Amino acid sequence: MAKFGKWIGGGLGWALGGPIGAFLGFAVGSAIDSSLDGNISIKSSTQRAYSSQPNDFALSLMVLVAAVMNADGKVLKSELDYVKNFFHKQFGSEKTQQHLITLREILKKDVPIEEVCVQIRTYTVLSARIQMLHLLFGVAASDGEINHQELTVISKISAYLGIPTHDFNSIKAMFVKQTDSDFKILEIPENATDDDVKKAYRKMAVKYHPDKVSHMGEEFQHAAKEKFQQVQQAYENIKKVRGLK
Repeated sequence: MAKFGKWIGGGLGWALGGPIGAFLGFAVGSAIDSSLDGNISIKSSTQRAYSSQPNDFALSLMVLVAAVMNADGKVLKSELDYVKNFFHKQFGSEKTQQHLITLREILKKDVPIEEVCVQIRTYTVLSARIQMLHLLFGVAASDGEINHQELTVISKISAYLGIPTHDFNSIKAMFVKQTDSDFKILEIPENATDDDVKKAYRKMAVKYHPDKVSHMGEEFQHAAKEKFQQVQQAYENIKKVRGLK
């Protein structure tokens, strides 16, 4: 029997939510096709859950997560566990299972990163996109290292999302440690004056304060807190080296 569910779902998804909607529609359609073979059971509530909205932050993030996980040609258990833990804390167990079913289908396809990112950029504010970037780095680093392929994909995503270079370098420095990482986290050069260091810290402490994402849920606040703590640690490291008070 011919399987048309994934193609119908993909077409409907595109009509409802652009490139992201198309991927989600395709994923649900594929799941429906599988259920016809008796492989899995899909409830109608699952189908309704993915009538895509262009500004759905969680579903947008899931598409980009798939792109990062596929970057090196292999999907690791540590990556899946990281994503599962994130969605569980954010949405609960039932919604997490729905997301993971869809993620597995998305992982089978090549994500047109630029098109998807342009859509996300249109419907989300910069602070939300920066939060996305931090979480993508977290996925890539979940196995203990970020390889070249993963970093290349994340770099492209960041550029397409319109994230300023200094923001990208700051977050990258939180995961990829180098001799000048503390300065990059504060978005200043190594030869910055002591006054500039203090000013940069105050600016970054405000920029990455968890209250900035208080409306985005517990897990996003947790990630924001991690960034805030790394800003504080970077400042303390520089102070120690320079003997500042």
